[in-house]
Amino acid sequence: MADNEMVSVRYIVDDVPKALEFYTRLLGFEVLTNFGTAFADVARGRLRLLLSGPQSSAARPMPDGAKPVPGGWNRIHLIVDDIEAEVARLRAAGAPFRNDILSGPGGKQVLIQDPSGNMVELFQPAATLGTP
Repeated sequence: MADNEMVSVRYIVDDVPKALEFYTRLLGFEVLTNFGTAFADVARGRLRLLLSGPQSSAARPMPDGAKPVPGGWNRIHLIVDDIEAEVARLRAAGAPFRNDILSGPGGKQVLIQDPSGNMVELFQPAATLGTP
């Protein structure tokens, strides 16, 4: 797939190797590049996730002194076929969740945190739940 067909999101992470393990082992991403503790990028479908560690240029302080840090409520959104099964699998693997599964008119969702506190939303659309 050409780079211009991918959607890229950058996450600032505390530990690139831990983030790589989390996204590849638990969430099925594939490693595109790995520059050790500074930077790596991974892909799942058309999503390219850039994992920028403390030594990366993306983590350098801004001119006003503000420093990019991990965490916050913005998140990537991953569609799953069976949210209960995914949650059970991830809990068994020790993944940290922020909440239990929530249901809404569009489907079900749950929030999981990567090792640096960045959010990942797992979402099962209502259409796959047998709901009109």
